[in-house]
Amino acid sequence: MPKEPTTAEALETWRAAERIVAVARRGRLSAEAAANAAAEAAAAATATANAAKAALESMALAEQSAAKTAAAARLLVGTTRADLADSDAELALAEVDESQASIGYHGAANRAAAANRNSPEA
Repeated sequence: MPKEPTTAEALETWRAAERIVAVARRGRLSAEAAANAAAEAAAAATATANAAKAALESMALAEQSAAKTAAAARLLVGTTRADLADSDAELALAEVDESQASIGYHGAANRAAAANRNSPEA
């Protein structure tokens, strides 16, 4: 049977889990901002491609360049959205770990309080 953690050990585990959650949340926000920026870049590149189609013959190179930029932006959007999904999953796991650590801490604290109440000195 595994040894129950002390209050100090449970608190340290909880604090470490809280730090992981904070990092995961910041990572998710960064990934979300990158996904939004990439989506805006894709829309801008597509608009540039459409404008280039209406231009004179000299605009043919600009159209090709804009289409390539739009394709690259779409690829970036897909990759960034995958990163966002990964970040969401990591955040969910970190939150579960933090919750379990909190439960462990509160259990250890309750055991310590009960032990103090039941001690002959109490």
